[in-house]
Parts: sequence; structure tokens; C-alpha cells
Amino acid sequence: MLKNIPALISPELLRIIAEMGHGDELVLADANFPGTSIGKRCIRCDGHGCAEVMRALLTLFPLDDFVKCPLAVMEVPDGMFEANTPPIWKAFREAADTDLPSAQFEKMDHDAFMDRARAAYAVVQTGETALYGNIIIRKGVVRQ
Repeated sequence: MLKNIPALISPELLRIIAEMGHGDELVLADANFPGTSIGKRCIRCDGHGCAEVMRALLTLFPLDDFVKCPLAVMEVPDGMFEANTPPIWKAFREAADTDLPSAQFEKMDHDAFMDRARAAYAVVQTGETALYGNIIIRKGVVRQ
């Protein structure tokens, strides 16, 4: 046991984020995402949603403030959601605000998002069931 580590962060996930350096990216994937087949490394976090995992990670993992958009989401088809904004994105915004309120989201088409996910350091496969519940987060510099 360790103090001050959110309970949903497994030892394997803690190791992965400790290995990552500035600029490395982590995919927080929903339950439908092909995490095992697409990721260099895939860590399971079943039973938890992406925004919940993101919020827990951001207590340990700084977002990159050297880039305009340290967060990336997949664009949605026109008319699928009001204002083309899936409800889960509000939860992603709230999670990001706990670390870097100025962080902007890059909206990527499906193929570009998947290519970027393939290049990510790791994929965290969650139990998220919300549509378009995937996000890529870019690690920043830990400052003392």
C-alpha cells in the first residue's frame, strides 16, 4: 500500500505513468476501443469510466503546458450530439481543469486519432460506455 495514490490506479498503471516522460501520450479508452490490438502496452482499468480515471491520473500526472492542445478527442459525425459535443467531453473538461484549466482539446478525425493512439506510450482500457469516450492526454513536466 502507498499513501495518497488513488485506489483505482493499479501498480501496473502507476509503473507506466512513472516510466513516461515529457511529451509521451496516454490513451484513455472506452470499453469499445481496440486497446489490446492497437496499443504498444494496454493496461486494463475495468469498472471505471475514462473521466474518473483521468481525474485520478491528474493527481499524479501533469498535463503538458508547453503545447496548445495537450488533450485530443475523436470528432463525432454531424448531428449525432447537440452541438456535436458528446456529454462525456464535459467530464473530460472538468477532469482537465483539476490540473490545467487552460488546456485545450484537439478534435481529430477517426483515422488520425487511431494513428496517434497507435503511437502513444500506452492505452488504458476502461469500462467507459459513453459514446466517444476516448481521450489522449500528453504528459507534461513535473515541477517542484
